[in-house]
Amino acid sequence: MTEELDEYQQEQQAVEQLRGSRDKILAMLSRVIVGQADVVEQLLISLFAGGHCLITGAPGLAKTLLVRSIAQLFDLTFQRIQFTPDLMPADITGTEILDQSADGHRRMQFVKGPIFGNVILADEINRTPPKTQAALLEAMQEHQVTVAGVRYLLEEPFFVLATQNPIEMEGTYPLPEAQLDRFMFNVLIDYLPEDDEVAVVQQTTSRKSAQIESLFNAADVHRFHQIVRKVPIAEDVVRYAVRLAAASRPGRAETPGFVNDWVAWGAGTRAAQNVVLGAKVRALLAGRSFATVEDIQALAAPVLRHRILVGYRAEAEGITVENVISRLLEAVAKPTTK
Repeated sequence: MTEELDEYQQEQQAVEQLRGSRDKILAMLSRVIVGQADVVEQLLISLFAGGHCLITGAPGLAKTLLVRSIAQLFDLTFQRIQFTPDLMPADITGTEILDQSADGHRRMQFVKGPIFGNVILADEINRTPPKTQAALLEAMQEHQVTVAGVRYLLEEPFFVLATQNPIEMEGTYPLPEAQLDRFMFNVLIDYLPEDDEVAVVQQTTSRKSAQIESLFNAADVHRFHQIVRKVPIAEDVVRYAVRLAAASRPGRAETPGFVNDWVAWGAGTRAAQNVVLGAKVRALLAGRSFATVEDIQALAAPVLRHRILVGYRAEAEGITVENVISRLLEAVAKPTTK
């Protein structure tokens, strides 16, 4: 009974810590990051939920700085991997080398690659061949790598934050749907408003260099992952998330007509799982004890935009994935409050 009480008290402390952390986190990140409030929120939600993120944006929008700052904030080890066409799987996972000890004996020794970290920035992930992408896929899904038939567990917590450039698509290798589905969110980073851009230029051209201080550690992150999954969510809200994902799949009796016209491939079950999990985190960060339909709707775009593939007709009519998601939010009926 005493152990259960202690565990309950620890959980309550973690909940209060998570609820009260949002303002502290934003204040700390604002030292080095200007604007991009939605981007920061989505990255934090994915981290607290234990999911991976795909970040899409043009060069020079501080993607690397943002990811490194978040790693520093949580006192996590940060590794950056620049993906190029000649990158091999061993360049990511590590390799075995022949090592000779002081007594003259030779043996194979495994040298860890950059994948062994807590926060991995996979820069321009779509510029490396499928064979190397597959090595990253195992790490993302299984939190382990296999080298010479031996499995090596990765450090926990483990997050992959991959970037891809929406321009200069020549010489790229589009990520297969199986790998895209492993990302919890596809976060879009756009150019800042003029005032924010002026602030960035002033900040980066001055002599002052702001520092990020650690507010949490790896143990805190692991505890947050456990707490998030215990956040209550009503069955009708979960059912709404499931119907939202299901409505994106063409060829079904209940599929809206515009989906059949515009969509070639829709979202799977993992979309509903991720949007529900993200809604729980969003609720906690907002100081609420339960997730709502509004949380589902707020996270629908980052969850669905990389899981829906538009067809030729949509492209011919100028219809984008964002247009499809907006129509889905209008077409799928929200649960009625009792």
